[in-house]
Amino acid sequence: MTEIRTPRLLLRRWTDDDLVPLSEINADPEVMRWIGDGSTLDLDGTAEDIERFEDEWDEEGFGLFAVELLASGELIGVVGLSVPEWLPEVLPAVEITWRLGRSYWGQGYASEAAQATLEFALQDRGLDRVIAINRAGNDDSENVIRKLGMEPDRDTTDPEHGHLLQVHTIDLTEYEA
Repeated sequence: MTEIRTPRLLLRRWTDDDLVPLSEINADPEVMRWIGDGSTLDLDGTAEDIERFEDEWDEEGFGLFAVELLASGELIGVVGLSVPEWLPEVLPAVEITWRLGRSYWGQGYASEAAQATLEFALQDRGLDRVIAINRAGNDDSENVIRKLGMEPDRDTTDPEHGHLLQVHTIDLTEYEA
C-alpha cells in the first residue's frame, strides 16, 4: 500500500471509512466552487469519485491520495496525481491536484501535501513533468502552484464549462525538494 508521511500529514489510499468525511467536504459549495461547474457532490457522487481515484491507481500506478492529519487521523481532503483526460489539449500529461475541507485552508496543508506528491512523482514514479490546471481567479490554488515552483505554460478554456484555465508546469528533472 502506497503511503507518504510528511511532518503533519499521511497521504494514503482510500478506505470505506473515508466516504462520509469526503462527502462532507464535497458538499461544501465554497470548496467546490472552483471545481468543474461548481456543483457540490452528494454521498453517491463522492462514492463514484473514490472509485475513480482507486481505478486510476490500478491503471496508472498513481492517483489521488486521501489526506489525513497525523495528529488526529482525521480526513482533511484529497491530493495526488491524475491524467487530465477532460482537457485533451494538454495530453499526454499528469496533473497534480488537491481539494481540502474549508476548515483546513490557510494552514499550509495543501502545499505540504503537494510537495510530497511532487517528490513521489519524481522519485517513486519516474515522471519527467507534472502540470497543474487552475481556474483563473482561484488565488489560493495559484499560491500553492507558485510555492511548488511551477511555471505558467498556457491559458486555455475548460471545454465543458467555458471557464478560463491556467496551465502551469514543472520539469521534474530540475525539481529540488
